[in-house]
Amino acid sequence: MHNRIVACIAALILVFSATPVSAQTATPPTGPVYIVQVGDTLWGIAIHFNVSVTDILAVNNMTSQDIFPGNQLIIPGLSGMSGTLITEPVPFGETLRSLSRQYRVDPALLVKLNHIVSPEELYAGYNLVLLQQEQQPALTARTALARGETILEMSVRQNSDPWTISQLNGLSEPQDSLPGDLLYLPSGTASAEPTGIPAVLTSVAVDPLQIIQGETVQVMVTATQPVTLSGLLVDHRLHFFQQEDGSQVALQGIHAMLDPGLYPLRIDVTLADGSVQSFEQMVLVSSGNYKPETLSVDPAFIDPAVTVPEDAWLLSLVTPITPEKYWQGKFQLPVADDSVCIKSYYGNRRTYNGGALMSFHSGIDFGVCSEAHPLDVYAPADGVVVFTGLKTVRGNATIIDHGEGIYSGLYHQAEIYVKVGDHVTTGELIGKIGDTGRVTGPHVHWDLWVNGIQVNPWTWYEESFPH
Repeated sequence: MHNRIVACIAALILVFSATPVSAQTATPPTGPVYIVQVGDTLWGIAIHFNVSVTDILAVNNMTSQDIFPGNQLIIPGLSGMSGTLITEPVPFGETLRSLSRQYRVDPALLVKLNHIVSPEELYAGYNLVLLQQEQQPALTARTALARGETILEMSVRQNSDPWTISQLNGLSEPQDSLPGDLLYLPSGTASAEPTGIPAVLTSVAVDPLQIIQGETVQVMVTATQPVTLSGLLVDHRLHFFQQEDGSQVALQGIHAMLDPGLYPLRIDVTLADGSVQSFEQMVLVSSGNYKPETLSVDPAFIDPAVTVPEDAWLLSLVTPITPEKYWQGKFQLPVADDSVCIKSYYGNRRTYNGGALMSFHSGIDFGVCSEAHPLDVYAPADGVVVFTGLKTVRGNATIIDHGEGIYSGLYHQAEIYVKVGDHVTTGELIGKIGDTGRVTGPHVHWDLWVNGIQVNPWTWYEESFPH
């Protein structure tokens, strides 16, 4: 009997061991995939999407919080969503409606993904998180509904139909669209500027959109007909100049000590009949992260009775806008390229004599690093000399008008070889390095003014303006 029981138990064990067990396969994690951007941290991503770091680690089977640009992370907790969460800077003139139509995403979802409280937050250059649907790329062909035109007429013109276009653009009925409305098309090459830009303009490009203290901003505009352009960036009036390709360009400096934050960029278009159309959007100015610098100088050189009048004199000299453009391409350094010795960089936050005067360094100081160091000073670009002479703070100074609101100032020279009215060319010998004025040693200081604001000259050495 005992043997039978043992045999039965053994048989049962054999049966159960041979019976396939249902595999406990883990449910694949679901949720949209976020592409990690430069500067992202796991903590920051978790806060943005209102999830925990622990949940992100778990759903992605991660054992470390280390992430790198380009990594793909599944974001838990966003039920009902699929696709890829991409980050795109908002072009100047785009709106929440135009972007939601382009990416075929509900505006409410964009608001949720980006925690948008008011339309003002959608400034130009804002890094907007967008949901790129799977098998549904963003639309690129678009057109604007002309005044007096119906969607049916526009559809015929674009070789489509009003129902398809209405569905693509989230319109409940074709008649819901208004004149000037930006509509995306199922295919084609038709294009129109973002919603809000005056219809007479075919494009407005702002470069860079990630604006930094002390840098130069370029605004390039093209139009369908001759127009007069003006505008405003921060608190400076924009001056536009015609280009060979028919576009118009304005260059504007951003002050090195402008508080980081949102500022207005406005484009004003005056038509042939005298009517004016305008568009304004906020742009973000970010910190240049300039370094502190402490100097000790003769107190007479930081006396406001001396510095304030001299600053006012200089500003009045570089304010006039010469319509002719003298320079071409990149600027060169005011010293020989093979003997560059930089003593102080643009933008440094300067403190003089223990805090008696606090300011910023308005240019670049090219110094003397050895007894054999060359002392020659050269013209950075073509232009007309508008001042030569001795000033208290700037010493022996030469100021060159390069045209269209661009000026160079070269200070502290020992000798000046040019005079007012001279036309100088790029690389022409114009002076000698010295130690005149407010200095701590021999050098030549290079200021570069763009529409009344001192900017980083090195950018003009590395990059052509306009471009």
